[in-house]
Amino acid sequence: MIWEVPESIMLFLPALGTVFLTTTMEKIEEQFANLRIAKRCALTEDSTYLLDIDVSKSVQAESNHLVAVSCSNKSIKVYNRETLHLLREYSGHPGLLNGVRFAHTSENMLFSACSDGTIKCWDTRLATQETIQLFSGYPSNVFISFDINCSDLIVCAGTEKVEEDTFMVFWDARSNTNYACAAKEPLGTYSETHNDDITKICFHPIKPNLVASGSTDGLVNVFDINKENEDDALIATCNSNSSVSFIGWSGKDYKQVYCMTHTEGFCWWDLTQIDTEEPMTLLQILDVREVVFIENSNLNYLIGGLYHEKADKLFVVGGTAMGNIHLINCGIDGLSLVGILHGGHSAAVRSFYWNMTDDSLLTGGEDAQLLLWKPGAVERSFVKKASMKIASSVQQRVRVHSNSLKSKKK
Repeated sequence: MIWEVPESIMLFLPALGTVFLTTTMEKIEEQFANLRIAKRCALTEDSTYLLDIDVSKSVQAESNHLVAVSCSNKSIKVYNRETLHLLREYSGHPGLLNGVRFAHTSENMLFSACSDGTIKCWDTRLATQETIQLFSGYPSNVFISFDINCSDLIVCAGTEKVEEDTFMVFWDARSNTNYACAAKEPLGTYSETHNDDITKICFHPIKPNLVASGSTDGLVNVFDINKENEDDALIATCNSNSSVSFIGWSGKDYKQVYCMTHTEGFCWWDLTQIDTEEPMTLLQILDVREVVFIENSNLNYLIGGLYHEKADKLFVVGGTAMGNIHLINCGIDGLSLVGILHGGHSAAVRSFYWNMTDDSLLTGGEDAQLLLWKPGAVERSFVKKASMKIASSVQQRVRVHSNSLKSKKK
């Protein structure tokens, strides 16, 4: 028996999708507006920027999760996620830190990249400054970005341009049973697809063989590292026409990539269109500050982005020099403001981590503050730290980009 849907119902079905999206967006707006400071890290006297944040992927209770923060004073601090009590501090790095990442399958393994040409790995359970793994690059390498793939098998770092060379360097990330192991040599490099600093490396969230890279040359490249050589591995090259500051994956099954630029631009591409005649570009905005309307306020800069799996929505996070945080919705028809968080930071926010499980938010800023925001939370005591300004490693690396670049592919 074949049941025919009445025309009146068929006409109504598309509206159900619209209602669902509207309801989902209203819920996210309400959750964001209801965020309040639940905890903040202990006030310190040093003027340290908090540049990057990551949270352990623990299968245990939320109270056991760890937060790692890379700081402009060349140290890494590890906190309890719920209390923000300091548990570990790794200091004495010989160069600038450029990111921290917890392993996906072992919640105590913490990785960091340093401009001295090394990737280090610590076991946060051990009360020692000694690393359990050390990944060394080539003599001229200055690492300014890195990531580890979702299976924890491969580490990749991006280098600063030295003379005419810029590299993506790869290592086998599997640990040795002997903690006193020697430094690991690279498995190999990619060196032909970028011609300037590689500012971001980002592995695919669920496919361990896919990795995206962003550069001050304006290009965002996507690779399949299972291929035998760099030329075959290159799946797509997308041109942002500006220096790339942030990249990420989005969409169902994460088949889209997006980036932000040092000139506060935003680009968004659909990788499912690679082998079609349809354009890959979903949205390209030269300066987000000029298109997002914010009543009685201004957007000064972009911090990064996040893909909300439950809502199937991409968001951009921006801020102001006085510490306000802006959440911006991304659609193929443009960008729109979702909401603003006030009163937490007293200087620019440089890093964030949104927990989709409990809708909490971690933020780190130029005021040396790490804040935990939760829906409806009440902070027991509040002492807002005075604004501090120092030259961060992020600002020192920003370059003016030439627009005379062309994409290898559409």
